[in-house]
Amino acid sequence: MFGYRLKIEPALLDKLKVCAEASGYATVDEFITHTLEKEVQRLAMPEDGESADVVKKRLQGLGYLD
Repeated sequence: MFGYRLKIEPALLDKLKVCAEASGYATVDEFITHTLEKEVQRLAMPEDGESADVVKKRLQGLGYLD
């Protein structure tokens, strides 16, 4: 399966490896995927009284949506 490839600076990759191992993840990829999923969910979940339009604009501003 082919997917999106992302370049990660060596210094950051070293930190990610340490965090993944300390957190019990089997691979760095698993750690990164889980971390990104949690962050996207946090950003996409509307806060009390926040409309879907406000959430959409916030995600667009962060570059997650076109």
